[in-house]
Amino acid sequence: MAGGQERILRGRIRSVQATKKITRAMELIAGSRIVKAQQRVAAAVPYSEKITDVVKHLSAGGAAASSPFLAGRADVKTTCYIAITADRGLCGGYNTGVLRATEGEIKADLAAGKNYIVIPVGRKAEGYLRFRGYNLGQGFAGFSDTPAHSNASEIGQYVVDLFLTGQVDKVELVYTRFVSAGNQEVVLRPLVPLGRDLVAAQADDQGAADAGGDYEYEPDPEGILDTLLPRYVEARVYAALLNAAASEHAFRQRAMKSATDNAEEIIKNLSRTMNRARQDSITTEIMEIVGGAEALSSGEDAIVISSVFGMENPFVSSDRV
Repeated sequence: MAGGQERILRGRIRSVQATKKITRAMELIAGSRIVKAQQRVAAAVPYSEKITDVVKHLSAGGAAASSPFLAGRADVKTTCYIAITADRGLCGGYNTGVLRATEGEIKADLAAGKNYIVIPVGRKAEGYLRFRGYNLGQGFAGFSDTPAHSNASEIGQYVVDLFLTGQVDKVELVYTRFVSAGNQEVVLRPLVPLGRDLVAAQADDQGAADAGGDYEYEPDPEGILDTLLPRYVEARVYAALLNAAASEHAFRQRAMKSATDNAEEIIKNLSRTMNRARQDSITTEIMEIVGGAEALSSGEDAIVISSVFGMENPFVSSDRV
């Protein structure tokens, strides 16, 4: 019994050790990708700042009056949520945070008698929301860890078409903002319509200069703004995708480190249990040997005593034919 238990424990230890190697490798890979993701986020900031600055100047010049992107709609009946999650799991509570925030907004809209539509970005969001019967639009997946600008353009064009055709009245981004390697937060950011106050606030947050002079535009500011605003939407979606990718790698690194630490603890506990079982097996074998030796010794002593006192061998039957 003890030997069989020892074999089972050895098999479990080998299995946990193999899992530990995988989680450790995934931890190192995620750690290396965080640096690259941070660099991509930093590289996209100048473009985002400049396009925000230009949109701010155009909207301040009076071009926002005729633009549906900035004017907005008085009655918001349908809200579109872009939920950005990962394509894979094993990243702790990364996907759960975004999905819970999205569900909270949906429940609030339903309680207020409003409609909604969700655009899932990432296989985890699409699978989760579709399984629970939410109203979904077109899904986008396959690029969560390394998003490209073409992916953001595709999402941005789809969102702009929904807004311009009147299918939705407002679009909001739900994603995880990357603050640092140890700090990420789920945020809800309005995307369309922008609003002059929102553009000005974003420009101030990004350090864009205030409109300090007169500008001459060719062609007219309205035409430039109509062409530029879809690009602005794409830039903001791209920035959200980059932040989400960096956050995903950070979550995965922490999750895999925790899994590796847990594997080490399990291996330690199993090794102690196996050593205890082996010691019990050795002790049992020693006790059996000692007991057998004592039995043999007591049998030999009885034979000697019977021969000395002329007694018959107690181990031989006296009834003979």
